[in-house]
Amino acid sequence: MADAFKARYSSGAQIRTGKIRSAAACAAAAVIVSRRLKVRSQKCTARKILLEFQEACYTPLARLRQVVDAMAVEMHAGLVSEGGSKLKMLPTYIDRLPDGHERGLYYAVDLGGTNFRVLRVQLGGLEGRVIKQEYEEVAIPPELMLGTSEQLFDFIAKELVSFVAREGQDFRLHAGQNREIGFTFSFPVKQTAVNSGTLLQWTKGFKVNDAVGEDVVAALQRGIERRGYKMRIAALVNDTVGTLAGGRYWNNDVMIGVILGTGTNACYVERAEAVSKWAGDIPKSGEMVINMEWGNFWSSHLPRTYVDESLDNESLNPGEYGFEKMISGMYLGDCVRRVLVRMAQEACIFGTPVPHKLLEAFSLMTPDMSKMHHDDSSDLKVVAEVLKRVYGIQNTTVGIRKIVVAVCDTVCQRGARLAAAGIVGILKKIGRDGSAANGVIKRNTFEQSDMNGFHDEVPVHYTSGGRTVVAMDGGLYEHYTKFRNYMQEAVVELLGEGSKNVVIELSKDGSGIGAALLAASHAEYVIS
Repeated sequence: MADAFKARYSSGAQIRTGKIRSAAACAAAAVIVSRRLKVRSQKCTARKILLEFQEACYTPLARLRQVVDAMAVEMHAGLVSEGGSKLKMLPTYIDRLPDGHERGLYYAVDLGGTNFRVLRVQLGGLEGRVIKQEYEEVAIPPELMLGTSEQLFDFIAKELVSFVAREGQDFRLHAGQNREIGFTFSFPVKQTAVNSGTLLQWTKGFKVNDAVGEDVVAALQRGIERRGYKMRIAALVNDTVGTLAGGRYWNNDVMIGVILGTGTNACYVERAEAVSKWAGDIPKSGEMVINMEWGNFWSSHLPRTYVDESLDNESLNPGEYGFEKMISGMYLGDCVRRVLVRMAQEACIFGTPVPHKLLEAFSLMTPDMSKMHHDDSSDLKVVAEVLKRVYGIQNTTVGIRKIVVAVCDTVCQRGARLAAAGIVGILKKIGRDGSAANGVIKRNTFEQSDMNGFHDEVPVHYTSGGRTVVAMDGGLYEHYTKFRNYMQEAVVELLGEGSKNVVIELSKDGSGIGAALLAASHAEYVIS
C-alpha cells in the first residue's frame, strides 16, 4: 500500500514539475517573442523616420541644377552691390597670382585658431620652384586670446622674429631683397588693400576687444618693428585665397579655390569689370580674386529638414551660414546625431532612457561619423565601437547599426552633392561649365592630384571647353572618402559630357605656402 502511494505521489509530482517547466518555457518563449516584436517595432519606427529623412534630403539632378542656377544668380547680385546677396562676394585686392616665376626668400604667418604657424620658403623660379621650405607651429597662450591687441601681436611678432633668427644657410635673400611676409588671417576682416584689412569680429574663442576695428596688418607690423626687425607684410589673405594661390603656383589653369573642412568657403578669379561695386581702378591684369564667403549662401531649392531648422535655431548665428551648416565638417556629425536622437526618443533604438550624452550638441564629431560610414565589416563592429565609446551604448543589433550607417550616408551624400552644385555654380558664373560644349567623349577620367606632383586618378567624366582646375583643401574632402566620391559623381552628373576639362586637385597646406607665394607676387622688390 505504501509503495503504491509513493508511486502515485511521485507520478503526480512529475506531472506538476512538467507543468511548471512547460509554463516556464511558455513564459520564456513569450518573453522572447515579446522582445522580438519590440525590436521589430523599434526597427519599423526607426526605418520610417529614416525614410522620411531620406526623402527630405533627396537631391535629384533637377534640384541640383536649381541650386547651380541660384548660386550663379546670387554671385552676380553680390558683385553688383553691397548687401545685394547673401554671398558677400568680397574683392580681395589680389589681382596677381603666383605663376612659378617667383624667386627669393619669403615668409608667411598663418593665424587661424588657437595655434599659428610661421613658414619660410626659398623659391627658385620655373626651374627650381620650391627649393626648400620650413615651418613651425606655435600655441597661443590662452590669456593672450583674451588680452590686448598689443600683447597678442607682439607675441606673434616675437615668435616670427625668433624663427627668422634661426634661419639656416639654405635660405638666403637675394641682393637688394628685403624680407616680405604673407599674412593669413582667417577671421572676418574688411579688406581695404592687398596688405590692409580691418578686423570685424573675433571667432574661435578669441576676444581681444581693442583689436576690433583695427588694421591687423598694421598691428602685426608694429609688433615686428618693436623687435627691431625690418620685414614688410606684402599680402593679407584668408585660407581660401591661400589655397587658390598655392594651386595657381603649380598650375596656371587653377581658377577656383575651395575649403571643405571644419568650415567651408570658396574664392575664384573674376573679370575685374564684372565687379560692379568695385570703386577703385581696374587693375592692369584685368582680374580680381573674389572671396565669396559661400557658407552664407541660401536658396529655397536647398533641401531643408527639421534637422537643419533645429540646428540653426540653436546655433550662435541663427539664420546665417545655412549652406555651411549643410555641407561642412563642423555640422555633418551633429546632423546625424539629431536624427539618432529622434529615433532614440520615438523608437527607443538605444533603450530607455535616451543616453544622456546623445542629447549633447556636437557630441558626435564628423570623423566618428566617417568611421561608421566607412565600416565594411559584416557585423558593423566599428559602428558598435563608436556608439559605445561616444555614448556608452552597448548591445546594439546589426539591424540598428545598419540604420545608423544609412543616416550617415544620407547626411554625407546630401552635403557632398550640394558642395558639387556650389562648384558648378561658380563654373557657370565664369562661363566654364561646358554648357556650350559639344561632341562625344567615349572614355573620360576625373583627375584628383595634390599640388606636389603626386597624382591619383579616380574614374569620372571630363568636360570640353577651356581647362579649369579647382584647388581643394580641407580635411573633409581629403579624409572622408565617401564624401569626396559623392561630390565627384555629382559634378559628373551636372556637367555630363561638358566636364572634359574640369579637374579637382588636392592642395595641401594652401593657407601657409599660398600666403608666402602671394607675398612673392606682390613684393616691392621683384627679382628678375
